[in-house]
Amino acid sequence: MKEASYYEKTGAVKKVRCHLCPNECLIADGKAGSCRVRINRKGVLYSEIYGRVSSIALDPIEKKPLYHYHPGEMILSLGTKRCNLRCDFCQNWQISQSDPPLKNLTSEDAVSKAKEAGSFALCYTYNEPFIWYEYVLDTARLAKEEGLDNVLVTNGYINQAPLEEILPFIDAMNIDIKSMEEDFYEKICRGRLKPVLDTAKRAARESHVEITNLIIPTLNDGDLHFQKLVNWVADNLGSHTPLHFSRYFPCYKREIPSTPIETMRRAEQIAKKRLKNVYLGNV
Repeated sequence: MKEASYYEKTGAVKKVRCHLCPNECLIADGKAGSCRVRINRKGVLYSEIYGRVSSIALDPIEKKPLYHYHPGEMILSLGTKRCNLRCDFCQNWQISQSDPPLKNLTSEDAVSKAKEAGSFALCYTYNEPFIWYEYVLDTARLAKEEGLDNVLVTNGYINQAPLEEILPFIDAMNIDIKSMEEDFYEKICRGRLKPVLDTAKRAARESHVEITNLIIPTLNDGDLHFQKLVNWVADNLGSHTPLHFSRYFPCYKREIPSTPIETMRRAEQIAKKRLKNVYLGNV
């Protein structure tokens, strides 16, 4: 474990307030925040996943998905466990919502593995990399020193101060905008929309950004949803920003049938009226 960044002692007996993400968890001694990996031990907040990985693989960059950043290249990808959102449709719940086995991987080892594999970068993905903040920051800084790029695949749910600290080391991000409705985030993801949009706007000024939206029947598959998302991306990130619509499959706590292909095509047609680079995934 390593002492966490971005928290404060509150004055209450051994309680701490985490300031890493917008959840702003007040954590009692012996308890964890909503991400379930930042734990209060006698008034000190620790990350229990520092240097701990559940998954490591050499992936095509397009799998992230990133289509306009080093296309055709392979990237060494790392992940740990857990997430600071609780999406009941999570397509990767075995890692993000469960307790997969973990193994140790130092920052130095991660960078060495990337170089040995011929990867141009390290990608922090599979679960939510921002809850792995201390390790990602240390590893990204070292990767930069060794001439490697850094990529985040993220839900974008982070406060602005930690985002500002890590952005100078991040070259590309795929940010998941799950819906353009606050109710969707509050009821289904147990989070908020605005911080995600703020992250996307800020990141786009510093790094390459692509956006993903998972289309879930009856939840975010209406024409108005597609139009609001497309308009926001065009107006705030630019018409050349790649937008990936991803097909949902029944998973975790949701048993809604898979997204029809015709719904995916409808989203694509709407998006192409304002955006130059629109892609369909999982089809």
